[in-house]
Amino acid sequence: MAQSGRLLSLDVMRGITIAGMIMVNNPGSWGYVYAPLRHASWNGLTPTDLVFPFFMFIMGVSMFFSLRKYNFKLSGESVTKVLKRTVLIFLVGFALNLFGHLCYNGFSNFENLRILGVMQRLALAYGIGSLIGLSVKHKYILQTAAGILLFYWILLAATGSQTLSEDNIIAIVDRALFGNTHMYHDYLADGTRIAFDPEGLLSCLGSIGHVLLGFYVGKMILDCKKNNELIIRNLFIFGTIILFLGFLLSYGCPINKKLWSSTFVLTTCGFGSLFLALLIWIIDINGKKKWSLFFESFGINPLYLYVQGDVFAVVLDKCGVTPYVYADVLVPLFGNFGGSLAWAILFVVLNWIPGYWLYKKRIYIKL
Repeated sequence: MAQSGRLLSLDVMRGITIAGMIMVNNPGSWGYVYAPLRHASWNGLTPTDLVFPFFMFIMGVSMFFSLRKYNFKLSGESVTKVLKRTVLIFLVGFALNLFGHLCYNGFSNFENLRILGVMQRLALAYGIGSLIGLSVKHKYILQTAAGILLFYWILLAATGSQTLSEDNIIAIVDRALFGNTHMYHDYLADGTRIAFDPEGLLSCLGSIGHVLLGFYVGKMILDCKKNNELIIRNLFIFGTIILFLGFLLSYGCPINKKLWSSTFVLTTCGFGSLFLALLIWIIDINGKKKWSLFFESFGINPLYLYVQGDVFAVVLDKCGVTPYVYADVLVPLFGNFGGSLAWAILFVVLNWIPGYWLYKKRIYIKL
């Protein structure tokens, strides 16, 4: 078990996802990235597309354990705690956007400052998902998640919003709320850039369904009363069912990360359940833990280390360290693609060093 009393596998999986997010976000050069380390351009799924949703899934699992102390009841204390954490995570995400903007643009062009982002998506999914977890009877959590995902699927289909365009309802909502210049700009197939935010406000519906499925898995784990073999069996059954369902429904609702489509939620939660079952079998049943220390160090301070990674990335790039090490050191040794991957791995290790120090000192920075 981890220090917190939870399955060590939960911390390890959380750490694997954070290390993975840092790695795929920081190649030596975006022009030289191996295909499995790229996101799908639109429909489809690559290994990289699993990283963020795996973290969202584990966040939902952990949410169940953290809300237990409130007896899963809406109260002044529980709502205040959830709202404070939601606002804090959202503001930290916005501060990251502001930090990057100031480093590259100085005190100008604030009309182009992006509002949303990864941390903001996590904040909204956590906040709304937690309030649902506190107000809905747990026997209805699965039905609630299914209802949200079905509504979101119908909404996208009814508005013709399963393609990347400025007429996509996700883009329309974000433009109305934030304005064209405060959004992420994506590329069409012909190279044209349009305002479309992959962490858009409306697509948070899919993410809310995501954390609720994770919440359900957390309940499943607790109901098994520390019987790891039973946990693995239930995770395997649940993961297989929703994975199959996701692929089956993808003929009508494409698997799409940028939309955070309903089938994207089902397939990634399915893979996440199976991956967690595998980790429990390896770590908690067979006791093979030594290899996992690297990832556990990331898993106990996940959001802090993600923020640290973003800050390090901007500072090292702005100071010229990243382009120098990549072009002058790693490319001569490993070539363009190999050098780009080598820098990404080195950058993960660089972020692990303070993470390991925090781990050894038992310092837990909670956001």
